Amino acid sequence: MTRFDIPAPDAAAHAAALERLDALVKPVGALGRLEELAAWLCAASGRVPPPPIERPRVVVFAGDHGVSRLSAYPREITAAMVRVFLAGRSGVGVLAREVGAGVRVLDIAVDDPLEDVPAEVRAWKVRRGSGSIDETDALEPGEALRAFEGGRAVADAEIDDGADLLIPGDMGIGNTAVAAALVAAALGVPADDVVGTGTGVDEDGHARKVTVVRAAVARAGSRVSDPFELLTALGSACAAATAGFLVQSAVRGVPAVLDGVFSGAAAVVAAEIAPDAVRWWLAGHRSTEPSQEFALKALGLTPILDLGLRLGEGSGAVQAIPTLRAARSIITDMGLLADLG
Repeated sequence: MTRFDIPAPDAAAHAAALERLDALVKPVGALGRLEELAAWLCAASGRVPPPPIERPRVVVFAGDHGVSRLSAYPREITAAMVRVFLAGRSGVGVLAREVGAGVRVLDIAVDDPLEDVPAEVRAWKVRRGSGSIDETDALEPGEALRAFEGGRAVADAEIDDGADLLIPGDMGIGNTAVAAALVAAALGVPADDVVGTGTGVDEDGHARKVTVVRAAVARAGSRVSDPFELLTALGSACAAATAGFLVQSAVRGVPAVLDGVFSGAAAVVAAEIAPDAVRWWLAGHRSTEPSQEFALKALGLTPILDLGLRLGEGSGAVQAIPTLRAARSIITDMGLLADLG
């Protein structure tokens, strides 16, 4: 497996940030998590105070999944939503505009030719849909690595274009079942504990979803100990691309903010591929899906927000951007206790 040269966040800048935060015109620690985030941003940038977040970018990796039959919505929704993203009318598109974030959508594995969308949207397409993971592998041999390298290339392109914060978004009917299977297999958690209601399935639908995830993990067996075999057996091209995107953000020393359940599952696999990459990631929000809790605990990440969101698309992570900007503002603009006299 490739070894990745991932820089360490600046420990001296982190220490200097904590010292400055304690010296501001407030009781020590009075601004709680904002202070933690301010110090984290300083460490990531190597500067006190850190530079402003000026070019946050969301990349939505779109694709269909073989277990889409478990969803409350048909898989044709995925292709339709790609067009909605391009029109700027999606949830994340609307929310991103409010915070000045750009949004890019990529067809990684949509089960539709999408011949009417711009060619650059399809430039990284790996396949149409994926296998039903309870019965067969999600991907063919080599496709997980191909998607992973595609995700890395997309991260490089965004950073080369000036992105100073990356957010992986997701769109694909059936993706919460895939996320649950990845987390269950990677962390050894029972399917009953990680499967949620996704798009809003009823009690019977939830039971079917548990059965499928349990069968999928059992079918994969010991292959799940290798991250690319895990992605091949139980993941998707979108999950592999997201993992590559997250690893490359860390290689480049650019912060990434995880969104919900799908990016959390991809991050668990990415951390198996490049363990030091997690030092460059934040968790944007707490999903209502249970597998995210297991994923974030394994990664050692605490969500910035808890708004009860379950849309996906990168929408929850986008909402964390104003909080990160507020954290930067306190260490940049607040006065010092020493100046009071």
